[in-house]
Order: sequence, then structure tokens, then C-alpha cells
Amino acid sequence: MSDDLRKPEAVESAEVKLEKPKAKSASKGGALAKFIMILIVVVIILGGLYFVDKYTKLNIFGISDEVKVSVTDWQAVFLSNGQVYFGKIQSYNGSFLSLKDIYYLQVVQAPLQQTQEGEAAQAQGQNELSLVKLGNELHGPEDAMKINADHVLFTEKLKSDSKVVDAISRYLEEQQNQ
Repeated sequence: MSDDLRKPEAVESAEVKLEKPKAKSASKGGALAKFIMILIVVVIILGGLYFVDKYTKLNIFGISDEVKVSVTDWQAVFLSNGQVYFGKIQSYNGSFLSLKDIYYLQVVQAPLQQTQEGEAAQAQGQNELSLVKLGNELHGPEDAMKINADHVLFTEKLKSDSKVVDAISRYLEEQQNQ
């Protein structure tokens, strides 16, 4: 009979074990999961605000694309097509660069010379650079440009004693004397 009494106890202890599973420590995993979810939501919100700020006229973060430039200094603006313009930068807003008082370099070929045999030959290495004021061309453009910023490689501030600034100064003096 002692065997019969032991069986119900064994069954009871097995039932107790089945009814009461051990509780896992959910507090550590739950807190980490909440932190990660909050972090993901914050990153998504900030990313959305960044794109709204960058690609619309709304200035959410208070960051301006407007770059402060000196309007009194002569600048060289190098473009992706190889052209270089000299002038005074009026503004730059990230999309366009506004330039005034514009000059550019033009290659002037030396005239043909007669050789002793009577053949026309061009003097080698006699090409000269000439500084041209924008606005004196046949089509008569205004002396201002808006240049797509995607085509600007870089700009350089010209020294006051540079040859280009000297040539511009001489041109301006000639214009005042006329």
C-alpha cells in the first residue's frame, strides 16, 4: 500500500511542475527592445526632417545654404568645361553662383608670317592670352551671370598684385579716361 500512496504524490509533484513554469527575466530583454524601438523611431523622424529641410524651402534646422562671400574681392571661378571667369561673386545659395564684373581669358593666335620660300606659316608658340570684358561680345550679354553650382569646380580669391587684377585695373582706368 505504500506503493499506491507514493504514486499520487509523484503525480502531484509532476502536475505542480507543469502548472508553474519558471518565469524568464523579461525585464532585461523588454527594456533593451524598447530602447532600440525608441532609437529607431527617433532616427526615422530626424531623417525625415532632414530631407524636408534639404529638399523643400522649409528651414527646420536653421541651417542656411547661403554662403557668405566677399563682394569686393576679385575671384577666379573654374568651371567643369575648362572655362575660367574672373569677377566679383555676388551670392552663392548652393544651387547658383552669381557673378558680376566678369572677365575671361581668350587665346589670340599670332598672325601668319611669310617664310623665305613664300609659304604662309604660323609662328610656333606665339599664341597670346587676352583678357576680355564680358558684354563686349557680338550678342551683347549683360555683365552678370548665374552659374549652375554643379558646374563650378572651385573658386579662388585673387591677390591684389596678380596679373589678372592688374589687367582689370588697367582696363578700368582706360574706361574712366575715355
